[in-house]
Amino acid sequence: MQSLFEDLKARGYIYQMTNEEKVKEILDGEPRTIYMGIDPTADSLHIGHCFPLIVLRKMQEAGHKIIVLIGGATAMIGDPTGKRDMRKMVTQEFINKNLESVKNIIGKFIKLDGDNPAIIVNNHDWFKDINYIDFMRDVGVHFNVSRMLASDACKSRMNEGGLTFFEMGYQLMQAYDFVHLNREYGCVLQIGGSDQWANILAGADYGRKLNNLEGKDEEAFQAMTIPLLTNSEGKKMGKTESGAVWVLKEKMSPFEFYQYFYNVKDEDTEKLLKLLTNVSLEEIAELLKGDIRVAKQRMAYEITKFIHGKDDADEALKAATEMFQKDNFDDAPSVELEKAAFSDGMKLVDLMAQVGFFASKSEARRMVEQGAVSLNGEKVESIDRCVSEKDFIDSAILLKRGKKNFLKVVLK
Repeated sequence: MQSLFEDLKARGYIYQMTNEEKVKEILDGEPRTIYMGIDPTADSLHIGHCFPLIVLRKMQEAGHKIIVLIGGATAMIGDPTGKRDMRKMVTQEFINKNLESVKNIIGKFIKLDGDNPAIIVNNHDWFKDINYIDFMRDVGVHFNVSRMLASDACKSRMNEGGLTFFEMGYQLMQAYDFVHLNREYGCVLQIGGSDQWANILAGADYGRKLNNLEGKDEEAFQAMTIPLLTNSEGKKMGKTESGAVWVLKEKMSPFEFYQYFYNVKDEDTEKLLKLLTNVSLEEIAELLKGDIRVAKQRMAYEITKFIHGKDDADEALKAATEMFQKDNFDDAPSVELEKAAFSDGMKLVDLMAQVGFFASKSEARRMVEQGAVSLNGEKVESIDRCVSEKDFIDSAILLKRGKKNFLKVVLK
């Protein structure tokens, strides 16, 4: 049986490590405490943000103690990593409003009760009472500004004309979090996305400096990052032309969620099966030997089941399958359009007029307002409805007006 470390490595979860031997020792040894942080800057997370939580789940299943830190304090500063402009400042009220929603999302990925439940902590609980002068004397003294400015975390902001002292404090706060969790819970490993490497490494370095001064084990602080979730073209996954691929069904229905993954490029199927599902590597290899559409269907179904549960995944699969098995769909007239036409989205009323489904845009708008138009089996509620690539299933969408008039639009 493959060890946890080797399994994570084989599936492509590991990107950077402070010390491979030490990280392997932690993951494959007796249960240890591991953490990652999430800043509650929105009331939901998209699938790219949640990627590290999938890795945490595997670690929890292996017996490790998991801590998820919600950055109620760090969100007030804003991480400058990769940003051209300073993040918009948010209020404590805004953050508090997002906290419960983010906690519910965390519960989709890792166990919060039962055997070996994860712990959720909020760094606002310890930062709210820290004196600024004490913090700068005790923490700031251990950080070299030249090194901080040379990191990728700061480069984008520096290249665009400036990085505020306010933003530079973010790295110090995240580093302090690691030390605090080590002292309070015995946490020895922090994980996160690869874009967080500089911030995560700063915490490990800070912890080692303190341990060295105190004559303790310097290797008690280790870090590991996970590659960003990207497609075969190297672009980040988790966003579409019409918005993010949210994991809350209130923001994106399970059917839309399923469609997004079914419509990714064929070349991304293997990667997503490895990273976002529990399908074994052996079974993945067998799936990829057959019809790629079958493999994509399995991939989209498994990811939807993992995020939304079996019932919603079954419904999404059923809806997609039935839509393309209907006789009237197979017999429907069709028209081909260039894929590029939908790269920025196209208004549905414009599309229907362009392909001749209605004689004019005004007629198309009137029929939508009367509730007589459906797209992929769902009634269109607004004349502002846009169509983008995510709406296409197997490179096609189905338009319907009334009870018997259909048109299939196919991407070429």
